[in-house]
Amino acid sequence: MSSPPPEKPLLPERWWAPLGLLAVLLVTLWAYWPGLKGPFLFDDFGTLPALGEFGPVHTWPIFWRYLTSGGGDPTGRPLALLSFLIDARNWPAAPWPFKFTNLLLQLINGTLLAALLWRLGRVLEPQGTRAARAAVLGAALWLLSPLFVSATLYVVQREAMLAAFFVLLGLLAYTRGRRLMLAGHSRRGIAWALLGLVGCTFLATFSKANGALLPALALVLEATIYTRAPLATAQRRNWRVMLWIFAALPALLLLAYFLWTGVQGTLHHPEVRRWTEPQRLLTEPRVLWDYLKLLWLPRPFTSGLFNDAFVVSRSLWHPADTLPALLGIIALIVLGWRWRIAHPLLALAILFYFTGMAMESTTIPLELYFEHRNYLPALPMFWPLAWWLSDLRRLRGFKATLSLALPILLALMTLQRATLWGHADQQAMLWAQINPHSARAQAYAAQFEAGNGQPLDAERRLQPLLAAHPDQVQLAFNLLNVQCQLGGVTPAAAASARTAMATMRNPGTLLTSWFGRALGVARAGHCPGFDLPLLQSLVDAGLGNARLRSNAGRQQDLYYVDGQIALARADVATAQADFEHALSLDVRPGFAAEVAAQLGSAGHPRHALALLDRYQRIAAQQPAPGLGMGMIHAWVLREQDYWPRELGHLRATLAAAAAARPAVPAHATQ
Repeated sequence: MSSPPPEKPLLPERWWAPLGLLAVLLVTLWAYWPGLKGPFLFDDFGTLPALGEFGPVHTWPIFWRYLTSGGGDPTGRPLALLSFLIDARNWPAAPWPFKFTNLLLQLINGTLLAALLWRLGRVLEPQGTRAARAAVLGAALWLLSPLFVSATLYVVQREAMLAAFFVLLGLLAYTRGRRLMLAGHSRRGIAWALLGLVGCTFLATFSKANGALLPALALVLEATIYTRAPLATAQRRNWRVMLWIFAALPALLLLAYFLWTGVQGTLHHPEVRRWTEPQRLLTEPRVLWDYLKLLWLPRPFTSGLFNDAFVVSRSLWHPADTLPALLGIIALIVLGWRWRIAHPLLALAILFYFTGMAMESTTIPLELYFEHRNYLPALPMFWPLAWWLSDLRRLRGFKATLSLALPILLALMTLQRATLWGHADQQAMLWAQINPHSARAQAYAAQFEAGNGQPLDAERRLQPLLAAHPDQVQLAFNLLNVQCQLGGVTPAAAASARTAMATMRNPGTLLTSWFGRALGVARAGHCPGFDLPLLQSLVDAGLGNARLRSNAGRQQDLYYVDGQIALARADVATAQADFEHALSLDVRPGFAAEVAAQLGSAGHPRHALALLDRYQRIAAQQPAPGLGMGMIHAWVLREQDYWPRELGHLRATLAAAAAARPAVPAHATQ
């Protein structure tokens, strides 16, 4: 009796991986969707207003001014700026389109990652479907990691996402070139590799500077996975020459830059940071272990964007985990190198991660900790686990169950976190709870409490933290705001604000933004104790701050605010003197135009014209832009004759206003 014919499978086996990837993408879309309704946050307001800085981006001259206006790093990140035009061409704008575009980019990056892992898996196991299964699962674990919500739903981090996008494209081009070399097509192979190593490196770098790590990451692939696919002797020589010139040399130049930055940071410690360069290098291993814990032991809620309270390592012994963390990172890197032949997947995950972290977690004096820095380095992080789970010859049921359970668990955590990102008030309260010692988190939560009619709760939140951190000006400013809601500013709160102004480090744009609003409150006179004399005392305290004396930008801000206070008192002569001194600290036509316009709007066109005359006399002192996008932006403005036209138009308007009113003696304005 003959046996029955085998049952026909529901679908051809080759279809399961694409369908699985499609399912993962749909689940990712579902998990992130609630977060799309969240607002813009923090650094979004430092980058996105450029969309309206020169007017709506509807003409080519404005387009070129906008595209070259970036200042996040020397590259200016123009491709990231270009991508924001997909969502808006003016400012203010709605956040939903920006976040939706970020989510689409996340899905695209997950698809590219699956393609890259599949191609690498075919090197290890050319036959069968294990490579495809592992690629989809490895990409799913990365796509659905809740850690990357803070990259995907934080609009400005499109820069990091775009850099990863071009790195993935570059590595796909590189692996195609490597495959063509193995097939004997040397010229085409090298051409594809160069497309990835040169073309995509430029594109990635012009999205965010860490895209420049692409050549080093290609070397990691070569040192791990491609040890299993050696080239023939004749091909090997050409390939190695290409790698030395277009991968090893750029990587060595980056290494030299990191070393030079470390030496400069050690010799010239910037006052704006609360740590020295050696302390940063001691702290980062602990940061990296914290990142790895979040990657491998994920949870839906973390410290988020507030990491200013992360404890700095002052020595190898303080905190106590500093030395073990450093030794542990060194041990991991050594193991990754030793395993590159015997265990290439593990070696790839380890070496790719630490190579990807080299720019933001070593010597460059950035903030110590941000979760989004894991976005690119962690791309192949989960592939070794996925590869093991995709081998169904042993423990088939257990592995199949785990392969399904892990993405589901991650998706649920990502859904929880994305939902929180869609509710800014709940997010602020939870971040404050998770980060009890973070001045930024507590100030942010206090703003929501005050805005929701709970100023007493906000005051209780701020006072003890300000007592513990008297140099935190954001706490002091928020306490003043809250006390205005409660009926008036107390002498103790005013004294705390003066102390904060006298001891703060670098407040960034907080000074001008807060004082701009505070002047309106002081002039209105609705808050007892919150008046022009208080604001003047705060500025005087800031001018006496030794930490800010060498910071021309902050000194300019202080004298600018001092001038605004004088203008509010109708002391125009003092205001003009302050504005002119502020201008001399950092000579810029934009600042001259802004201040002259303010003087004109306040009814003092002759003083405004005098300030423009002062600018013309010292315009030659304007510092030359450094090498990078700033230089290109200055060239664009010069070629468009932008500032001469703007200042000429302003001068004509002021002259007409001056002619329409009689001259006022200087003493009459005091």
